[in-house]
Amino acid sequence: MLYWLMKYIILGPLLRLIFRPRVEGLHHVPETGPVILASNHLSFSDSIFTPLIVPRKVTFVAKAEYFTGKGIKGWLTKAFFAGTGCIPVDRSGGRAAQAALNTQLTVLRAGGVAGIYPEGTRSPDGRLYRGKTGVARLALESGAPVVPVAMLNLDEIQPPGKLIPKIARVRIRFGPPLDFSRYAGLAGDRFVERAVTDEIMYELMELSGREYIDMYAAKLKNQPPTEPVTREPIAA
Repeated sequence: MLYWLMKYIILGPLLRLIFRPRVEGLHHVPETGPVILASNHLSFSDSIFTPLIVPRKVTFVAKAEYFTGKGIKGWLTKAFFAGTGCIPVDRSGGRAAQAALNTQLTVLRAGGVAGIYPEGTRSPDGRLYRGKTGVARLALESGAPVVPVAMLNLDEIQPPGKLIPKIARVRIRFGPPLDFSRYAGLAGDRFVERAVTDEIMYELMELSGREYIDMYAAKLKNQPPTEPVTREPIAA
């Protein structure tokens, strides 16, 4: 009930009015059946706009701490994440990644839509980084098609660390579904999973127009800071 209230009555209409999303290729998202939305990750707002734009319920996973806060702030945080379709997952410890994948597999096996960021973390500079193979494991174990989703300018609207987004037109592009049924039964094969992941990342590179860097974004974040990458803003 909270999800539908936020999406169709409160948050959805308000954000559409303010940010006037320009969406390309939304017809590529199947109307029924399991599907994985694999997106580049530029901003905290990525997990807000995708669920509000896609006509089906999109499930992302979020840190369990977002759902356990106290007082008014805790309640508002919980309401926000629950209202945008997020499911709490304990991401502490070595089994955190598997817990997130198991949660998304449950969504897919029920015929739902699972949202995932193959890079595993937000891009530190807007470029596209090497994908982790969890997205491939999801695709191979569920048999669901993968629809690549390119966030085109949310790093300009709400860069990492900025609390209040800039008012501008949000641009998102969906690509044709990717079918990996030719690899049926090969879940767990690390070479196959890497090939599937790289194919998804290639499509995201083509859709987004972002430079691709063949290293993990998390590794770059742990390195000493360098000169920031500058980009020309995308026209509205």
